[in-house]
Amino acid sequence: MKKTKNNKKLIENIDKDKVYEPVEAIKILKENSYTKFEEALEVAINLGIDASKTEQNIRGVLTLPKGTGKSINVAVVAKSEKQDEAKNAGADTVGENELIESISKGKIDFDLLIATPEMMPSIGKIAKILGPKGLMPNPKLGTVTQDIKTAVQNAKSGQVQYKNDKGGIVHAGVGKMNFNDDDLLENLKAFFSTINKNKPDSVKGSFIKKVTIASTMGVGLEINAKSLR
Repeated sequence: MKKTKNNKKLIENIDKDKVYEPVEAIKILKENSYTKFEEALEVAINLGIDASKTEQNIRGVLTLPKGTGKSINVAVVAKSEKQDEAKNAGADTVGENELIESISKGKIDFDLLIATPEMMPSIGKIAKILGPKGLMPNPKLGTVTQDIKTAVQNAKSGQVQYKNDKGGIVHAGVGKMNFNDDDLLENLKAFFSTINKNKPDSVKGSFIKKVTIASTMGVGLEINAKSLR
């Protein structure tokens, strides 16, 4: 109870209208973290896009230089000759039609699904199950590929998928709050740089409007985007 009161008092003392330097904001968020679990550093980037226009939406994947600090459970759907490759690369679940059948019955115990192109017609039958959960394999995200080894290794080493929401905001977790400040900053800069480079040609004027960071349960602090360039 005391921690909750302390947390509220400290949060009240934070100037939420100030634009912070990234390192300063990271330090403040760390000092104000009182959860029993290890929080993540979350970033939200407000984009100057019209999310109703398909050509202005952005979506992609990047591997954070310092990883995410999160353990990812990876499943792979492939024929037998690719299954050993998946297992050797560290995939947690590997299968073919029996795995698709299992998913169709609602058994989903993975965070990411990777598939070879030849398996996509079969996976299409369970698209209604995978789609709403954001688990449908996609060539643009590197989750439909013949290079199963690289896809699994990338997923395990700290890969982050991103796409803007209806409000034109991109959200992502860029590491755990127990990372050192420099590592969090490096991940933050890598994510910002990737988004910045993905400006659609049809977007006129300012692309990145605002960058905010927060711990999982903490307050959001606006940071100086120029310091991330």
